[in-house]
Amino acid sequence: MAAHSGIEWTESTWNPLTGCTKISPGCKHCYAERMAKRLQAMGQPNYASGFKLAMHDPVLEKPLEWKKTQVIFVNSMSDLFHEKVPFDFIQKTFAIMRRAHWHQFQVLTKRAERLAELSPQIDWPENVWMGVSVENQEYVSRIDCLRLTGAKVKFLSLEPLLGPIHQINLAGINWVIVGGESGPGARPVMQEWVTDIRDQCVAAHVPFFFKQWGGVQKKRAGRELEGRTWDEMPENLSLA
Repeated sequence: MAAHSGIEWTESTWNPLTGCTKISPGCKHCYAERMAKRLQAMGQPNYASGFKLAMHDPVLEKPLEWKKTQVIFVNSMSDLFHEKVPFDFIQKTFAIMRRAHWHQFQVLTKRAERLAELSPQIDWPENVWMGVSVENQEYVSRIDCLRLTGAKVKFLSLEPLLGPIHQINLAGINWVIVGGESGPGARPVMQEWVTDIRDQCVAAHVPFFFKQWGGVQKKRAGRELEGRTWDEMPENLSLA
């Protein structure tokens, strides 16, 4: 079976790649790093080196074994477009996603420049959604890089949201996720940052998904925004 995910906007995770390195403020309290160290302590073989970048070829074909259609977050424990991931491995990953056409795959990166550089060499399957993470106004250029790709569905993960992001160019963007930081040392998210982005999405007719307020006790903080939850998805896909 795929690894069931507690992430609100997906169903399962698939990690043929694990480990990463920090490149911007959103990485400071990386949940994947904490989880990798925990799995290393538990003796999980794929995390024998902790959070050092590692490729796991035996895991590549796993989605082909999962017959039930699922929404799958790819490399939740890494970044497929990390500069040290060989392009051949990226191509192998896309080849599997292309073959597993009954699943919906979600790929997310902070390495937007490498994504844009490699995109012309990628045969983009219909069932792959490509996203970039943007934590504040300083990194909105990642959105421009995403827009240059051949991905059929393009999305933004504005999480952890660490500051306001005004006047987002949502042209060509199919989905926006927003979330506050959670876990030890979580930095606060302001409601006005979230509502401003929500209003931008509504005005642009872009589906908006509010994941969480976050904090040290994220379940207690919940995920309601002005009295309701926002669970909009692109192309009428539902996780219900």
